[in-house]
Amino acid sequence: MEGLVQAAALLGAGIAAIGGAGAGLGQGIATGYAVEAISRQPEAKSDIMQTLITGLAITESSAIYALVIAFLLIFLKRIITKNTGVKINGKFKN
Repeated sequence: MEGLVQAAALLGAGIAAIGGAGAGLGQGIATGYAVEAISRQPEAKSDIMQTLITGLAITESSAIYALVIAFLLIFLKRIITKNTGVKINGKFKN
């Protein structure tokens, strides 16, 4: 049973790490479009940059949250297993 809990925690951490990859992809696309917009309208550079930086900050925060969740799942799996009293072979393992 403990192996199942460990496998589930590591699987969840891997899925959470995908959030970081998605955020990186989104940031790259947004930056590319911002460069394209600035090249078309150089006079709107300050407005475009302000919107870009705000959007990148929000996107980066979601990537950081995904990383925190992944680390919590990896490093706290032992604490979760001990506190839930997983029953192995008819005995509680603490």
